[in-house]
Amino acid sequence: MNSVLKKILFFYFLLISLSSFAQETTPQTPDYGELHGNFQIDAQYYNQDSAIGAPDVPEKIRMNAFGNLIYTRGHFTAGARIETYLNALQGFDQRYKGIGIPFRFITYDHKGLEITAGNFYEQFGSGIILRAYEERGLGYDNVFDGMRIKYMPVKGLYLKGFIALQRTFFDRGPGIVRAFDGELNINELFKKLAEAKARFSIGGSFVSKFQRDQDPVYKLPENVGAWSARLTFIYGKFNLSGEYAYKINDPSSVNTFIYKPGSALLLNASWSTKGLGIVVGAKRIDNMDFRSDRTATGNNLNINYLPALTRQHTYNLPATIYPYATQPNGELALQAELTYTIKKETNLGGKYGTTITVNYSTVNGLDTTTLNNGLGYESKFFSTKGQAYFRDFNVEVSRKFSKKVKLTLQYLNLVYNKDVVQGLSGYGTVNADIGIADITYKFNQKYALRLELQSLTTKQDMGNWAMGLLEFTHSKYFIAVMNQYNYGNSDEKKRLHYPNISLGYLMDKVRITATYGRQRAGIFCVGGVCRVVPASNGLTLSVSMSF
Repeated sequence: MNSVLKKILFFYFLLISLSSFAQETTPQTPDYGELHGNFQIDAQYYNQDSAIGAPDVPEKIRMNAFGNLIYTRGHFTAGARIETYLNALQGFDQRYKGIGIPFRFITYDHKGLEITAGNFYEQFGSGIILRAYEERGLGYDNVFDGMRIKYMPVKGLYLKGFIALQRTFFDRGPGIVRAFDGELNINELFKKLAEAKARFSIGGSFVSKFQRDQDPVYKLPENVGAWSARLTFIYGKFNLSGEYAYKINDPSSVNTFIYKPGSALLLNASWSTKGLGIVVGAKRIDNMDFRSDRTATGNNLNINYLPALTRQHTYNLPATIYPYATQPNGELALQAELTYTIKKETNLGGKYGTTITVNYSTVNGLDTTTLNNGLGYESKFFSTKGQAYFRDFNVEVSRKFSKKVKLTLQYLNLVYNKDVVQGLSGYGTVNADIGIADITYKFNQKYALRLELQSLTTKQDMGNWAMGLLEFTHSKYFIAVMNQYNYGNSDEKKRLHYPNISLGYLMDKVRITATYGRQRAGIFCVGGVCRVVPASNGLTLSVSMSF
C-alpha cells in the first residue's frame, strides 16, 4: 500500500471516529458534525507554436487538481487536502509532481485556547516577519507543519506561538521555525475605552529558524532570529499603522552569502470622509529575504512576506507586461492615492456621480556602498539616491451614465527597470504609456455586455501593444473574446496576435470555464509575488465545486 493511500485511509478513519464519538456522547440528539469542502481541476492541452515560442509538450495534456475536506464538530475541526500534478501545468515549478496530501490538521478550540496539530497558515502583523499562505495561481504554498497554540487570557490580549517545519512541494524543508506573537488591543482590554473614538493596539513578534551548518566553505549561523514591533492608531476617520522588523545576519543563496543584518520598515496612513479618501504609504526593505532553508530560491520556503507598495493593477496590459515584484535585497518605496467622488446631480458628477482616483508610486534601490568585510555593503537609511526601479502614475475616472451604462477610463505612465525587476540583462529601463477604456451595458439584471480596449506605447522593449476584449455575461454563463497584438515590435516577425476565446458556466456550486487560444509569455503577479508564465497555445479547462 503506497504512502498516499495510507494517508487517505487514516483521514477517513479519523472522520469516522469523530462521528462515532458524536453518536456516543449525545444518544438522544446525535450530532454527527458537518463536512464541507471544495474541489478544483485545471487541465490544459498544449499545441506547439514556434511563432510565439510555445514548446512541444510531450504529455500534450497536463493537470493541476486539489480537493479540500473540512470536518467540524463542537470544539473540534479536522481537515485535509489532496493535490494532484500529472504533470504540473507549464509555468508552475515542475517539482510539484505526482499525488500527495501536503495539508492535514486537527484543531481544538475552547474558552480562548486553540491548539492545532499538523498544518496551518499564519501571519504576524503585516507579514514582514512571518506569513504562511497559499496562492494557488502562483503555485505558492509555504504552509507550516507542526504544533501551534493560540490563547486569549483576557479580552484584548492575544498570544500565539508555534514550532514547525515548512512545506516544500510534497516534502518538508530542513529548517525548524520557532515563533511567538503577542498583540494588545487597548480598547478591548479596558471597558471604559470600548466605545472611544480613539483606538489603539500594539504588537510584537519573535521568529527564529534552526538549520545545521554543513557548508564546507562558510561558517554559517545555525540559529537566525528576527523580531518586529507594530502599532495601529485609529481616530475617527484617520488610520495610522506601522511595523519595524530586524533580522540578524542570515547568509543565503539569495543574498550571495553575506553576513549583513536585515531590516524592514512599513508605514501606512489613511483618511476618509464622504466623497474623499487619501492613502499614503512608505516602505524600506534591506536584506530581508527570510527562509527556513538558506539554499532555497524562487518562491520556495519563504518565512516572511514583503508586500509591494504599488497599485495592484487588474487590467490585462499593465498587470501582465510590466508588473512590479518586491526586491527583498533592498528597496525604498513610496505610494500616495487620492480618491474623490464628484457629487450626484451636478454638471461634472452627472446623475450618479463620478469617481476619480489618482495614484502615484515610486520604488528605488538603496543608496549603498560596497564593503569587503563579509557584510557585502552598507546603506544610507533615508537616502533616495538609489537606482530607479519602478514608477507608476495612473489616473482612473469611473462614471455611471444611466442604470444601464457605466464607463471607466484609465491612464498610466510607467517607468520599469526590466533588468532589475525581472532579473534580466540588456533591456534597461522601459518608459510606457497605457490607455484603457472599459464600458459596460446592462440589458437587465441578468444580461450585460462589456467592451474593453487597451493601448500600450513604448519605444523600448517589445514596442507597442493593443488589446481588445468583448464579454457577454448572464447570471449563469459568460462568453468572452480577447486579442493582444504586438503591432509595434521592431522585429516584424514578432508582430503577432494572441487571440483566445473563453466560455464559462455556473450551475449551483459548480463552475466550469474553458479557454482556447494563445497565451503570451510574461509574468503573473499577486501582491508583489510573481511567477513566470511561458508562451502556450491550446485549450484550458477548469472545473471547481464546493459543498
